[in-house]
This record gives sequence, C-alpha cells and structure tokens, in this order.
Amino acid sequence: MKGFVFHGSGRASWQDVPDPAVKEPTDAIVKVDAVTICGTDLHILKGDVPEVRPGTVLGHEAVGEIAEAGGDVCTVRPGDRVLVSCITSCGRCRFCRESAYGQCRGGGGWILGHLVDGTQAEYVRVPHADLCVHPLPAAVRDEDAVLLADVFPTAYEVGVLNGHVRPGDTVAVVGAGPIGLAAIATARMFSPERIIAVDLTPARLEAAHRLGADAIADVHEAPGQLVADLTDGLGADVVIEAVGVPESFEMCTRMVRPGGHVANVGVHGRPATLHLEDLWIRNVTITTGLVDTYSIPTLLRMAAAGRLPTRQLVTHAFPLHRMEEAYDVFSKAGETGALKVVLGVAQHAEVAVPAT
Repeated sequence: MKGFVFHGSGRASWQDVPDPAVKEPTDAIVKVDAVTICGTDLHILKGDVPEVRPGTVLGHEAVGEIAEAGGDVCTVRPGDRVLVSCITSCGRCRFCRESAYGQCRGGGGWILGHLVDGTQAEYVRVPHADLCVHPLPAAVRDEDAVLLADVFPTAYEVGVLNGHVRPGDTVAVVGAGPIGLAAIATARMFSPERIIAVDLTPARLEAAHRLGADAIADVHEAPGQLVADLTDGLGADVVIEAVGVPESFEMCTRMVRPGGHVANVGVHGRPATLHLEDLWIRNVTITTGLVDTYSIPTLLRMAAAGRLPTRQLVTHAFPLHRMEEAYDVFSKAGETGALKVVLGVAQHAEVAVPAT
C-alpha cells in the first residue's frame, strides 16, 4: 500500500509501505476513505516533535471502512463505516476512567502519526478499536465526518468547554484558522452576547464572520482596544488562544477580564512569558489541554442533524495520491486560502468552495 512517510525535518514522501496487520486482539484495520492534514503534522515536518521517528506514516484523523477486526473487538465489524479518533484510549487506566483519554497510560493518548503509523495511508491499524472508532450515521458525509476526528472536538473541549463559555459572555477567539473557526461555531451553541475573532488574514476573518463572529479585528489594528470598547473596558469573559505562538498567548492574557478564562488551544513550540505580576491579582483562570475526544458521539449527532457547519471549513480536496501537493497547499495557507484540506473524498474535487 501507499502512505505519507516522515523522513526527518523538512522531508516526507508518498511511497510504498508495508500493509498494516492486526497485532493485538483489540486492533482493527481501517481502509481509509478520507483524511485531513492538521497543523500538528506541519509541526512534525518542521522537526518540532522529536518523538516522531523517521519512517513513521503521518496523520491522526480519518474516515474509512473496517477491513479487519481483532478477536476482542465487539463494537464494529468488517464493512462498517467509521470515524477514527485522533486519540486512542485503553479504557482501563485512571485517566481513561475519568474520560481524560488524551492522558491515557495504557498505550493510548495521541499515538497515531506520532508514536505509531498514522492515517495518511491507504490502510491504518487502530489500537483499542472499540473505544477509538465510531460508527458513522449514513447522513454524515466523509468530508464532514473527518473534521470530527480532531478539529471540532479540540475546539469544543479545549477551547469552549475548558473556557466555560456561558450565555451572555463576550468571547474573543485569537486565531481564525480551522481550530479557531470551529471554536466560534461551537461557542455559538452557548448563546454568548458576542464573539470577537482576531487574525492576520482577511480571508480567515471573513470566514470567521460567516461562521458567527459578531466582530472581527486584524491583529495589527489594536484588537485589545476593540475588546475593551465592546465591554466598557472590562475585557472578554473568555479568550480562546488558537494560534500557538508567544505573542498570541500574551495578547490573550491582556484581553481577559478579571475573573475570566483564558483557554489555550494552540500548540506552542516556543516559551511564552506568563506575566504573573499582572495576573495574580485578577483572578484569571488559564487552562491548557490535549483533546480527549469524549465529545465525538455528541458532535456526530449534531452533524447528522445538520447543526455543525463542517463543510464550510473545507476549502480544498484531493485524491490520496496527491498528498504531497495537498501538504504544499495547506502549508501555504496565506497564499492559497486553505482552511481544511481533505484527501480521498469520493468526488476527488480539487477545490471545494465553502458554503456562504
């Protein structure tokens, strides 16, 4: 079969790799029908995630069909159409018992495309399949479902729920990439008074407005002042950091009101300064987190009911064998306008224009 293989910093290729096989009775082999590329995959390619060894197939999100199931797998069988979660969970350790699957100590957590071969291939082995693959409703299309493997659960759990968004809140989302846009969409479910989106790119700010942002601000045009003006100088109740650079995190801590929440979602590769000399007296709560994906069943039901704007995030689609081209398009999002790039979808369209 073919897979997208990491060869070291700045090097990867779509090439022949061995077919995966069932190693444990709890494994399943999934024939991949759709995958997407994550910003974390770009971090890996830059050499920012040293745990990923050369020779690893990348990717941690997929939709596909069960090709083979180990003897202990009970919830799915060959032929079932499924969503592969970005997080693997043993279901037995302390953290899994608390639904903190991202911290699994029983051979789970974020392992696909990280510690074991991932989903950007024609087939993938999924450990602990009973807990980590989700049967898909017929009403949910592949290109919609694949966004529920990571993007929407991450935005919802690590951003919106960790940030304690409540009715009547002012919510500021710093970063209008896929995670930030999904945070805007899921924050709306809690009826905030207003959502303010901050980004560098006009196209992404326009997308934020389409998805429900009530106000948008270019990062170079004093977004902190806009937040202050809209809140009578108080600051935002919840600020969601969805970029992953020191400057954006520090901006978030300046935008939040006393007693408010900063929910950090971005993956940081450099240290950020925590200004405790200013924050200690303001009763600010700062949360971080790796997604646990406990919300996938809920999000799947919402998608089946047409309550999630998943397809509005998909800007480009390619067949699997054009993986290298898709990475190039996704990595140059400022030039290409890419939000989410989906590969392997049935129509194999090169560009899918988001609905307005």
